[in-house]
Amino acid sequence: MTGEDPGPLIRLYGLTGGRARPQGETFDLVAIVTTLGAGFTAYESAELIPEHRAVLSLCRRPTPVADVAAHLRLPLNVTRVILGDLRREGFVSIDRPRPAAQTIDERIYREVLHGLRSL
Repeated sequence: MTGEDPGPLIRLYGLTGGRARPQGETFDLVAIVTTLGAGFTAYESAELIPEHRAVLSLCRRPTPVADVAAHLRLPLNVTRVILGDLRREGFVSIDRPRPAAQTIDERIYREVLHGLRSL
């Protein structure tokens, strides 16, 4: 034994139950996490661990997975497991972001095209 404190590793193992991947559908760094109605109610519950409470509070507004991991100061894989658990319990939704092409109004495309033609 080297005498090093294995505390953080044991803590991360405990947070995830030893799992390295979330259950269910996979999601990436830019997926958007949003607290659902059940999550607002669960936030008040004393049974949630601090990390779950932090996620539910942070994601009252849609938040990318990468931002959740940064806020929790946890590795991405650990954050994904936590988010997967919250999703499975119905506390959060995790959605793929809309492609940029779907977020731009067709009117803007016409204005850009008109501007290019006038050059």
